[in-house]
Parts: sequence; structure tokens; C-alpha cells
Amino acid sequence: MLEWISKINDAVNGVVWGWPALILLSFVGILMTCLTKFFQISHIGHWMKMTIGAIFKDKHVVGHTKDKSISQFQSLCTALAATVGTGNIVGVAGAIIVGGPGAVFWMWLIAFFGMMTNYSENVLGIYYRRKNKNGEWSGGAMYYLRDGLGSKKGCRQIGKILAVLFSVFCFLASFGIGNMTQVNSISGNMKTVFGVPTWVTGLVILVLGGLVIVGGLKRIASVTEKIVPFMVLIYIVGSIVIFCTNISQAGAVFSAIFKGAFALKAAGGGIVGSGIRLAIEQGMKRGVFSNEAGLGSSVMVHSSSNVSEPVRQGMWGIFEVFADTIIVCTLTAFTVLSSGLINLENGEALTTYKDVALSNANMVSTAFSIHFGQIGAAFVAIAVMLFAFSTTLGWSHYGTKACEFLFGEKFTIVYRVIFVAAIFGGAVMSDNLAWDLADTFNGMMMIPNLIGVLVLSPLVFRITKNYVNRVLKGKDEKPMLSAFPDIQEEQEKKISA
Repeated sequence: MLEWISKINDAVNGVVWGWPALILLSFVGILMTCLTKFFQISHIGHWMKMTIGAIFKDKHVVGHTKDKSISQFQSLCTALAATVGTGNIVGVAGAIIVGGPGAVFWMWLIAFFGMMTNYSENVLGIYYRRKNKNGEWSGGAMYYLRDGLGSKKGCRQIGKILAVLFSVFCFLASFGIGNMTQVNSISGNMKTVFGVPTWVTGLVILVLGGLVIVGGLKRIASVTEKIVPFMVLIYIVGSIVIFCTNISQAGAVFSAIFKGAFALKAAGGGIVGSGIRLAIEQGMKRGVFSNEAGLGSSVMVHSSSNVSEPVRQGMWGIFEVFADTIIVCTLTAFTVLSSGLINLENGEALTTYKDVALSNANMVSTAFSIHFGQIGAAFVAIAVMLFAFSTTLGWSHYGTKACEFLFGEKFTIVYRVIFVAAIFGGAVMSDNLAWDLADTFNGMMMIPNLIGVLVLSPLVFRITKNYVNRVLKGKDEKPMLSAFPDIQEEQEKKISA
């Protein structure tokens, strides 16, 4: 049965992650960067001030809400919970093992442009969000595909079809990227480091996950705002210690990354063309798996924020990708490449660590063990557990919103129960199949979402220009806050209060 699933998945994966899809992903990111005049650089001081800087100054950013919405900080933490996962540890190591050190460069590049893809998704998510019967905000790619793309002349049916397809793919992806791969990484690490049987780990996570997930977004956000800052900070501190210890290797590491990116030293000793193809492919795939820019996933939780300005939430999207890939993934890459596990000349694992290279998680665990001994391995196992568990919590909300769009609100509790039950299956599933399925589901989500962002890119440009004119240049313009007159009026009163 598993072999049959694997063969079908390989065939689909070859299509959804082929070069046309990767080119589309890159093109949308480059287009949105150009349309917004390199917003991630030209306004870096502003978006830093309005995101990480506002956490310590603005009570509206961190304050808990009394209604069904969540705070901007909670939306960030829940989004980061879903993005800062095993992709930042296991995925980075996997990209290096298959694509060589050069894959890291392409991971950076796709993240740089992905900042504006994620920004655009969030802007559109806030602009087209609605409130459901329970008073909760519902937003995401399915809504801007149906109501945004669908409002274009002759595109009504196309918009509806793509919205349904995205929701179906998101529903499936929630069991892959948001469940199976995460839990699989936890169970594998717990067995390797602590000798805990995979079924025991699966059972424990099933119980803990169920207690949070069945409680809905408010409970998920309450948990993630406590877990995420702690886990990210601890992992960054541990990685920085290794960075400082191996600072003499910095030149060699970054040289290997840039040389490998352009196949000056082909990964795995292959020919130049093969080397650069693997580096680009692995860097992009693992980069998207890590930060999810282009998938249209995190916008579903960002849309639940109490924010009024679409651009304000868009800036949290920029910070999300920056923190996830530019900071956390880079530290993981440096940890692996500077610890003597990889031959920086050809990108291959050294003979001593050939068996380690067969497991992506073990590669990072070994790198930490070299510096911290057995404590290092335990540290990585705990980090993977926290990262992966929080990702599962975040993705359960994405799947819930997809289920709500497809079947209505009354079926969401059924989805949550099935999602929790599937945790056990992920714990005992083979490592490679879990990752392969996640890759495929990612790609299937990405295509309809990117079509929507591409078609609606002029709208993102207008909303961004409107915000810059009003907030940064002090011009008197009517704010662009929602596609729907009643919500527009409600949010106007909110920002003027």
C-alpha cells in the first residue's frame, strides 16, 4: 500500500514541483518586489518598527481581544508556529545533503522575494476577509480567489474553481506539512536520542495536541504565543554559540555556499549542470517548505488578527519570512557546514558521517553533539519536538479554515478530530514518504494561490501606495481597508477612533 502511494506521489510531485512551478513562484515574488518598489528594503525601518518594535510599545499589538479575533502578536506566533518547524532543522540539512552548500544561497534568494509574496498574501487576506456565523474572521487564498479573482470579467467560475482546489489542497496539506512530517520528525528524534518507541511518542502527542486543537483558534493562539518566542530564542542562542565557536570557519562556509550556488563546485561531484539544478531545486523547495511564502497558508491565521490596515498585517508577513529563513535557517546551515560533517569542496558528507547523512535530523543533532556532547543531541531533539508540535497546532487551524470553506462551520469539529487521530499515523510512517508527501501537497497548494496573487497584484500595488501616501507621506486619502462596504466602514471607524 505504501509503495503504491509512493509511486503515485512521485509522479504528481514531478509535475507540481517542476521548473514551470518554480519559475512561477520566483516570478510572483520578483513582480511583487518590483511593484512595491522593494518594500522589504526601502521601508525596512518602518516594517521593523511596526512589527517587532511594536511588540514592546503598542498594547493593541499584544493585547488579548474580547471578541473572536486574536491579537497581531498572537497571529504572528501562530503563523511562526506553523512555519518555524522541522523545515528549519530537518529541511535545511536535507537541502544541503541533496543540493550541496549552494542550496542555502537559493534558499536565501527565494526568501528575499518571498517576503513580498507573503506580504501580498496577507494584504489580500485582510482585504477580502469576512466574518462567519460565529463572529470569527475567515480569510485566505480561497476568499481572494473567489471574491477577488472571481470579480474580474469572465473569471467568476475560474475564481470559484481555484478557490475550491486551493481549499482541497490545503485540507490535504494540513495532514502532510502540518502533521505527518512534523510528528514523524519528533518520533524519530525521540527514538534516536532517548530510545522512546515511535508509537509512545505518537500517543503522547496525540493527547497533548487534542487538548489544544479541539479548543479552536483562541486556545491555539494562547499556547503558541508562549511556546514560539521561547523555542525560537533558545534555538537561536544555541546556534549562535556554535557560530561564535566556529567563527574561523565563516569564510570557508560562505565561500562554499556561493560557489555551490553557481556550481563552481558541483554538489555530490556531479557535472556542473546537475550541480546547479540540484542546488536551485533543493534551495527553493526546502525554502518554501520552511517559510511557506507562496503557499497561501499563513494568511489564514493572519486574517484572524484584530488589525484594520491590510498593509500592517502584510508587514508581519515580511517579518515572518525574515525570521524564519534569513535568521533561523541560516543559523542551522552554518551549524551543519561549520561542524566538519560536510566536505565543503564537493558538498558530500565526510566518510565518517555517511550514515548520519541518511537522516536529516541526525545531521543537525550530530553537529550540536560535536560541540555540546550528548546534551547537544538532547537539545536538538527537544527543539525539533517544540518546533514540530507548534507547527502541528498552527496547521490544524489552516485545515480547519479549508474545511469550513468547503463544508461549512459545523464540519470543522469533525476535521479537528480526524486531524488529531492522524498524528499517530505520522509518528510511525517512514521518513522519506512523509517528506515526499509534504512536498507534493505544498506544490498543489502553491499553484492556485500564486495565480490569485499574480492576477490581483495591481490591487496590492494600489493598497500599498494608498498606505504609503497616508501613513508615511501624510496625504489625505480615503483608506483601502476592505473589498466589502460594510467592513470598510467598520474598519474606518476603528482606525479613526
